[in-house]
Amino acid sequence: MTESRELLRWLRAAAEPTRLRLLALCAARELSVSDLAKVLAQSEPRVSRHLRILTEASLVERVRQGQWVHYRIARGTPAAGFVQGLLGQLDHSDPPLLGDRQRAQAQPMAWPGAWSVSRLGRELQAVLETEMNPRPARVLFIGLEHPQILAAARHSATCAALVYSRRAAQAARAAAERERQLCRIVQTDGAETLSGRDLARAGTEFDAVVIDLSTRRGGAPEALLAGACAALVASGRLWLFERYEAAPAGVTSAEHPIARLRRRLAAVGLQCRRIRPIEADGEHVLVASAARPQVNWLLERTG
Repeated sequence: MTESRELLRWLRAAAEPTRLRLLALCAARELSVSDLAKVLAQSEPRVSRHLRILTEASLVERVRQGQWVHYRIARGTPAAGFVQGLLGQLDHSDPPLLGDRQRAQAQPMAWPGAWSVSRLGRELQAVLETEMNPRPARVLFIGLEHPQILAAARHSATCAALVYSRRAAQAARAAAERERQLCRIVQTDGAETLSGRDLARAGTEFDAVVIDLSTRRGGAPEALLAGACAALVASGRLWLFERYEAAPAGVTSAEHPIARLRRRLAAVGLQCRRIRPIEADGEHVLVASAARPQVNWLLERTG
């Protein structure tokens, strides 16, 4: 049996027209935020907010495939039984629901068997293109969960990317080919650190390092941050993209995510210049830019 408090939480989440339509769609097919926004003719941020409410109530669940997140009805839980019972009461010939279903069936799936562009990736790319000023000559990407951000280094003399899987390497090569961009793609020995062998394969020291672990639970390990810092020249800049709620093992969850990120960067000798949150594709990401303290001081003096 379900406690009344839990049942009320499910009812509050489902008792809204758009969210009821989302439940019906996600029961029929796994769909991304972009797919659902097109079917409902609503903006992606609005659909993301509704999906977050449904996810927090355990009525839908997120399914990750590479850089993409799809949504489906929760499975194997009491909440799943509630959703199935609720949807069983719907008249599926109802014109709005029938129209949604027909549009969803005509909507091509966004699974990235080949490389695809995500809205979050576009947001992260825009951050880099705005903040990489002046343009760095040598750029290293680590993780690269959104391959389109490689385009931010299209005018750099040297570009390298350290990735953690064959699939990620294939996506990175596809992104570089799309931009007609020369970039050295290296599959690393492991995801917890940067070995000397990894860095040697990537090339020389870099003016900019971009760590994209925006979909990873737990954030960037300290050893990886230290390796990235070591790859920077003295005047270099580092950008880090990670999940807002990421908490590395051993770190208290009571610490605010922004304060935690500042402290972790400081532990490897970097000082934050800016941290901003970004929300897209149902993801909440912190974007941090950092440099060595003396570099920050010089930048502030020269404006």
